[in-house]
Amino acid sequence: MGRYTGPVCRLCRREGMKLYLKGERCLGPKCPIVKRQPNKNYPPGQHGQKRTRRPSEYALQLREKQRLKRLYGILERQFRRHFEEAERRPGLTGENLLQILERRLDNVVYRLGFADSRRQARQLVTHGHFLVNGRKTDIPSYLVRPGDIIAVRPQSREREYFKVVQETAQSKPVPAWLTRDLETMSGRVVSLPAADQIDIPAINTQLVVEYYSRR
Repeated sequence: MGRYTGPVCRLCRREGMKLYLKGERCLGPKCPIVKRQPNKNYPPGQHGQKRTRRPSEYALQLREKQRLKRLYGILERQFRRHFEEAERRPGLTGENLLQILERRLDNVVYRLGFADSRRQARQLVTHGHFLVNGRKTDIPSYLVRPGDIIAVRPQSREREYFKVVQETAQSKPVPAWLTRDLETMSGRVVSLPAADQIDIPAINTQLVVEYYSRR
């Protein structure tokens, strides 16, 4: 299973926006996007300050694709598979893609407040700490469906990490398409996420569709 193992703050700098890849750190003053003055918020690398050319249409499409992909912590091959699945479904491809990305198990664990970031949620899932409908599921890309119940394994609830989560997760809001029960450390998928229920930074999904339509 491939995953990005490099420094994640440089990804936010490259995309020029917060991708919330480090949880609480991204909300505080230590975030590089906050620490740097607006006129110094240039991309990382030796030539970051020299990139002043007006981006082409292709460059704009590429950046939107990269932002969305990196926001959910997915590598290219899997992201393309999600896009191809979104294309096959009826409706708007961009909205279908967002819905598929939101239904990933690692994202649902993050949305339920059981992890501070999608990256951390992915690790918790792969380590087998969660049950889906009573069955251990360690596949981060598993797509949940309405009626599914996601719960922390009884053995895992005894760990110090989940005891802290149980006490602190109340302050983390849960989207309308999910419900959460901190007493049982579980959540339920009420419905498929609608476009207006998906809280992410402003990303133009139409540019993502246009990027893959070029091939």
